[in-house]
Amino acid sequence: METNGINENFLNDLNRSVQNDISNINSLKGFEIISESLVYEILDIFGRNSLLSMLYQTGSGPGEVIAEKIKRKYEKNDFAIFEALKILMTELKEFYSMQIREVQENPDCFKVIIENHCFLREPYKHREKLKPGKAFCRINKGYFETAFRKLLGDKLKKVEINFLHDDLENDVCVEEIIFYPNYETF
Repeated sequence: METNGINENFLNDLNRSVQNDISNINSLKGFEIISESLVYEILDIFGRNSLLSMLYQTGSGPGEVIAEKIKRKYEKNDFAIFEALKILMTELKEFYSMQIREVQENPDCFKVIIENHCFLREPYKHREKLKPGKAFCRINKGYFETAFRKLLGDKLKKVEINFLHDDLENDVCVEEIIFYPNYETF
């Protein structure tokens, strides 16, 4: 290794040229690059099913945490479906902007069509593997399905959240939340 040309002037010049005020660091951009790489690597090594499962589980843990936080805050364990929906959407305003477009009541389920602009949308919308409706959205799916299951308990047979389409004009994802109540517990 050649070090003959390294002296105090060289080091000072080098440090001036690479110095960057920490306020200029783009953390979100860095996280975006790492996240996309993570998605590609898991997909390449383990396949699509493992990728989707891993991303779902990544959201599921925080879904349990928010449900427990809500139970403590409201000092109850028993929520009605639309009460849980309202509370969860209100608690998450910092990370999501949601609007209900439509509610459909069917004999076996309630279908709630929502517009959702989540915290993942902006930093990832120009990266193909991370675009709305793609694999990375499984994080939100795991988050919300788990939170609703924990908040509704035996009142619910199951809950599904499905991406319907990307509404570019309004900069939102259109999604459906389908609640399958357990009518035996009502």
